[in-house]
Amino acid sequence: MTRRGRAGKVVVFAKVPMEGRVKTRMSPPLSPRQAADLYGAMLGDVLEATVRFAESLLLEPVLALHPGSACAEWAHRVPPGYRVIAQRGGSLAERMANAVDDEAGPGGGPILLRGSDSPALPGKRLEAALLALEDHDIVLSPDRDGGYSLIGLGGAWPGLFAVPTSTGHVLTDTLSRAEALGARVALIEGGFDLDRIEDLSALRAVAEGPEAGLCARTLAYLEREQIWPPGFKPGAGPGGRAGN
Repeated sequence: MTRRGRAGKVVVFAKVPMEGRVKTRMSPPLSPRQAADLYGAMLGDVLEATVRFAESLLLEPVLALHPGSACAEWAHRVPPGYRVIAQRGGSLAERMANAVDDEAGPGGGPILLRGSDSPALPGKRLEAALLALEDHDIVLSPDRDGGYSLIGLGGAWPGLFAVPTSTGHVLTDTLSRAEALGARVALIEGGFDLDRIEDLSALRAVAEGPEAGLCARTLAYLEREQIWPPGFKPGAGPGGRAGN
């Protein structure tokens, strides 16, 4: 990869995997404990993959954690190389805006923000975002649910995140805000988040493909707890149904 400018940062936005606080849209059918454990497996995959991506792309890996009171504990739990910071703000939009303001200082290089709900997000997507930022101010990787799992910025854009979250039009609202701010925006290849129980079916192709290693903990937990959609087992062949 050839890239102009200085190295930047990749920030993982995450919550502490507490029962009743994460993956609540999956419970039911999952129990609150299962939902928390599944999210913990997803977060472990995301943190491990992202630190590898960061090293190869010359980025500093940062974990932005909520609640911030858990930062000291998690500083000893993350893979080596991470800096752990507290999320600041009442809403997710405020916390993302504050993280960009804090981390995208003058001359600090590009900043990428990724969620912890997309354990199958490949490193090539981060690389594509960095390359797009050579000629654009903002880059987004769309999700199937109308949001995005990765956003890259060349610097702070006050007001960019001032849109309602947890809706099916977060992406279009963010694009409208970026246009109003006069930012040059690029869209790169999209992916999927795991927010609802139905989203687990999107892992079928991943479980059968070369990117399964990115989410080994997540896949193992789903198999161990038998949470996979009916008729599907990882490694069972095309379509996910058991073969001979």
